[in-house]
Amino acid sequence: MRQFTREELAVDPLDLARVLLGAVVETTTPEGVVAARLVEVEAYRGQDDPASHCYRGRTPRNEVMWGPAGHLYVYFVYGMHFCANVVGREDGEAGAVLLRAAEITSGVELAKARRKAARREHELAQGPARLTSALRIGPEHNGADLTDPASPVRLLAGEPVGRIHTGPRVGVAAAMDVPWRFWIDSPAVSAFRRGGRATRQKAG
Repeated sequence: MRQFTREELAVDPLDLARVLLGAVVETTTPEGVVAARLVEVEAYRGQDDPASHCYRGRTPRNEVMWGPAGHLYVYFVYGMHFCANVVGREDGEAGAVLLRAAEITSGVELAKARRKAARREHELAQGPARLTSALRIGPEHNGADLTDPASPVRLLAGEPVGRIHTGPRVGVAAAMDVPWRFWIDSPAVSAFRRGGRATRQKAG
């Protein structure tokens, strides 16, 4: 598989979200290589998106989200988990896509060792915190260049996907009904939670 170029990722997050479905995130650590095919993502724009980290402007925390495209934006949430995002748009314009869920395609045994709580293989990266755990993505990867072959985290183009579903983003406190979550048919897609309750996925 070929690695994405920066130009391919420098697009609006709503377009980037569709580009990323079926793409593969690959990480290299001293333990080995793990690769995961993305099956669920969420788009976040900038100062016109109340749910975005950049809604109130540029800060040290969200600096990476302002570009250039093709970098990884990693943040800490709930005091215990890390979430990973692919930065899009032109340099100086905020926007990114949250990686919500994936299927482990390589390094399954290593992913299982990192995710001992997973009962089935499709649960290894079923959710943004599980995804970063299985791939061993942490704060040291914030700003990593996904288009650099020497990067410890790389983004590879995958095979074309079938039908893409859309629906509301998960767990946001603002712009809750905006259908900027995108997913394809896969058992690894996470449960939709609105107000703390899990409900059945609905295709848009």
